Amino acid sequence: MQRSTDRILTTHTGSLPRPDALEKAWLAKLEGKDFDPGELDGLVQAGVREIVERQVAAGVDIVSDGEVGKPSYSTYVADRLDGFGGESGVMVVGDIAEYPDAAAPLLSDPGFGHMQRPACIGPVSVKDPEAMNHDIRLLTESAAAAGTDAFMTAVSPATISMFFENQYYPTRTDYFAALADAMRPEYRAIVDAGLTLQIDCPDLGCGHVLYHDKSEDEVLSIIPEHVEALNHALEGIPAAKVRMHVCWGNYQGPHHRDIDLRKIVDQVLKVNVSGILIEGANPRHDHEWKIWQDVDLPDDKVLVPGVVDTTNNYIEHPELIAQRLERYASVVGRERVLAGSDCGFATLVGMRATAPTIAWKKLEAMAEGARIASARLWP
Repeated sequence: MQRSTDRILTTHTGSLPRPDALEKAWLAKLEGKDFDPGELDGLVQAGVREIVERQVAAGVDIVSDGEVGKPSYSTYVADRLDGFGGESGVMVVGDIAEYPDAAAPLLSDPGFGHMQRPACIGPVSVKDPEAMNHDIRLLTESAAAAGTDAFMTAVSPATISMFFENQYYPTRTDYFAALADAMRPEYRAIVDAGLTLQIDCPDLGCGHVLYHDKSEDEVLSIIPEHVEALNHALEGIPAAKVRMHVCWGNYQGPHHRDIDLRKIVDQVLKVNVSGILIEGANPRHDHEWKIWQDVDLPDDKVLVPGVVDTTNNYIEHPELIAQRLERYASVVGRERVLAGSDCGFATLVGMRATAPTIAWKKLEAMAEGARIASARLWP
């Protein structure tokens, strides 16, 4: 995982607005309409090149493919793994359920209307390794052409369980183990290709969604199983090549049932990764930088706090971004902080909580804020 040796480096959590033509093609596929697979693939290839070039132009140091080749950061595995079919039960978002009048912005986002959620109905195994290899080739080629470092996202085992209900395995532990074994080849392939692997782990923060019928204490007692499954999947992969994104759901909602980072940070630090991406810009988690005054960040880890929100159309002022970065640097050291986003800007095809034009402006503001902070941290 890269460190900021003479300035604050910039990155983000993965998904970026898809070009309009590509999004239209994806929506046609997800809606079951006639579409040309060859055309979609061509649009994906062009989209990756465009996305990488735009990130570099915006001032992003460590780029991704924007997840443009996936329908979402999590449900893409339904096309790559065997064992899924039918439909999962209704997903209950606890905080929204308590305040149903707050559901309108969430339900009106077209991205959520196209989320496909099959259930686990048989043994989970790798079905299509070529899809993974195809994504890797597109990103490595585009990053090499742009002369930039890159990361690729992959979903954690327990997050798959959050979206795809287990209707086959006798226990949750058995399901986690099967998912971990099935995801390991993807994790390994990303690292072997020279990319940094980012594991997306909203499961660690989203107990209010995954276990909506359980108390907070019950949720906290289960989280170690998530960590164990993930570490099993990462076995043999150097921690220095892996970073992890932890979030509480990328949606406009009250978030009053989010578990405090302080209550899960011990488990977060047990995952075999070197970089930790956490929310740090939204109103529910902006204050949590202070926990690092009391929690020792291990020497082999760095923090990538979100300094821009991904659920609104405010363009953060670069000075605010600089202040956020300096707060983290004051408690963990300037070399151990990178600038990032709270979550992705387009975690689902069609998702437009943040307008695409504004999403790119937010990244530009992040780069400017990082320059301001760097000038003060390395005078």
